[in-house]
Amino acid sequence: MLPISISELDRIKAECNAMVNKRASASAAAAVVPIPGADVGADVVIMMELLPAINRKFGLSPEQIEQLDSEIKGRLAIIISSVGSELVGKYITKTVVAQLLKKMGAKMAIKQVTKYVPFVGQAVSAGISFGAMKYLGNAHIEECYAVCKRSIESKQYQEV
Repeated sequence: MLPISISELDRIKAECNAMVNKRASASAAAAVVPIPGADVGADVVIMMELLPAINRKFGLSPEQIEQLDSEIKGRLAIIISSVGSELVGKYITKTVVAQLLKKMGAKMAIKQVTKYVPFVGQAVSAGISFGAMKYLGNAHIEECYAVCKRSIESKQYQEV
């Protein structure tokens, strides 16, 4: 169900921010393991769980949107496209997650190289992993927030 007030929307955003911090910490922990590619695999799994969870919290999963009446679905489609989101209301696949991680390409490449430098390299790798996961998760939260806020505002405007 879509949030119906800004206060509810703010509460959901706070819950999602906490969820992103937990998952970013898990990503950082995986980055410390000196096995080539293990952290990237962990990042893909984390993102495939995190992004749909954020969509669900905001009432924007594909299944939740499908249950809305056609007028609201149409309004949401317009809002989502105007926000420019590739993830809101969409099914999250490995391909989509891989594309997101490629956008973070340079940081991910540095993370792979630095993890082989004893101690300091692992810390740098963990920091990059935490930062990248937090950035991607928070960016998705902001997109979901913007979609829901515009939906609330447009509904309030129609009621006037």
